[in-house]
Amino acid sequence: MTPGERLPGLLDHVIDGRSVPAASGRRFAKTHPATGETLWQVAEGGRPDVDAAVRAARAAFEGPWGRMRPDERARLLQALADRLDHEADRLLEAEIHDTGKPVKLAGGIDIPRGAANFRVFIDLLRTRHERAWPSTAPDGAPVLNYTLHVPKGVIGVICPWNLPFLNVTWKLGPALACGNTVVVKPSEETPTTATLLAQIALEVGIPPGVINVVHGYGPGSAGAALVEHPEVAAITFTGETRTGSAIMKAAAEGVRPVSFELGGKNAGIVFADVDLDAAVEGIARAAFLNSGQVCLGAERVYVERPIFERFVERFVAHTERLVIGDPFDPSTDFGPLISAEHREKVKRYFALAKAEGAAVLTGESALELPERLARGHWLRPTVWSGLADGSRTLTEEIFGPCCNLAPFDTEDEVIARANATRYGLATTVWTRDVGRAQRLAQAIRVGLVWVNAWWLRDLRTPFGGSGLSGIGHEGGEHSLDFYSDIRTVCLKGLPAGGAV
Repeated sequence: MTPGERLPGLLDHVIDGRSVPAASGRRFAKTHPATGETLWQVAEGGRPDVDAAVRAARAAFEGPWGRMRPDERARLLQALADRLDHEADRLLEAEIHDTGKPVKLAGGIDIPRGAANFRVFIDLLRTRHERAWPSTAPDGAPVLNYTLHVPKGVIGVICPWNLPFLNVTWKLGPALACGNTVVVKPSEETPTTATLLAQIALEVGIPPGVINVVHGYGPGSAGAALVEHPEVAAITFTGETRTGSAIMKAAAEGVRPVSFELGGKNAGIVFADVDLDAAVEGIARAAFLNSGQVCLGAERVYVERPIFERFVERFVAHTERLVIGDPFDPSTDFGPLISAEHREKVKRYFALAKAEGAAVLTGESALELPERLARGHWLRPTVWSGLADGSRTLTEEIFGPCCNLAPFDTEDEVIARANATRYGLATTVWTRDVGRAQRLAQAIRVGLVWVNAWWLRDLRTPFGGSGLSGIGHEGGEHSLDFYSDIRTVCLKGLPAGGAV
């Protein structure tokens, strides 16, 4: 069944090139965040399903995929990227049904990035060079030491619900280009596009078992079974920090490498010398894109005091102009939260913020929506001021459509306030002073600093955080390094019939 058919339908695992139900027969309901209607009855996987998927991935790794020349793999992955472009409308519809995000966001960023995530790593792999060191042995024989990058094996891939298609392709692009096979556990909230990706890969000739998808939950379900499986050689995970900690404990058994992109409590910093309208628009995007459900988002905003009042006035007005509604309407700016459970979590933080002394500048009022959207998981974008730096609201990741605006007076002060967190993912700084921008980029403890921009990505650059925001970096050569093992070969003497 495809997303365009009559709903609800059945969504199964993809294991060894076949769509299969859960071994237990269990299923769970997946609902549309914007309407509350049931879209799918999804196979609920467990250890038997994960074991079957890992065995299929291992067989493909040791068989057709592992024996394939790198240029042959690149040709198939290029064909997959081309087909993803061709299937963009189908993938877009599925992504919107799963996430509720507006079509202008999903169609402008998420779906196009899918094909790009394969192409960039194909190109990087084609231009990657091994290193060599010629020398001489004690007996005078010539010696050549050189490196080989070899695939790790079966990669466990666990993806989040906020950017499901973008994230699964971001991980599969380099993993497959390096010659690995994968078992993907998508979020139970967003199962569809990963399943479609696996099916499309089969259609372009990627062998069965190379991409396997097992649906289910985390603890005590498919997620736990995947990270605990002894045949999984490495684990890549994007999601909540506490889940990352649990995965790391499981990965320690067998000493498997991990790559984690986790949460954030990011700062946005605006100096008085900026183009005020550009800064307002940029910070609003950082705070409210994807209904605030972005790990890179700015929930703490610091504005230099001389422009603070003007910034607040324009920022509140900009926020109140955001169009909330049908995600398939091209004019919609702002969609629902992913689930009723997540909405209730965010609402608890809204109540906490007021208890901690926040003044609500806009937001939290009732929404007037068409009847068919009334059961969706909606919240207004909300802006506060007056919160103390040490408050829970300003130290715990909320992952919702909210931010606090606060004035600051000096550069040293705002650096200290930005660094007053155990997270270290990203920041966005707005200033026309190049020297100041460089000082803040050096001083703020994060993995990514944007200056006069936000979420502007070059896929060749490293991406990752520090502290509670993650372990390791992906992107460009860093992804190829994680998805490969490096081997040193020492060749002494002359091979028969030739020279070193």
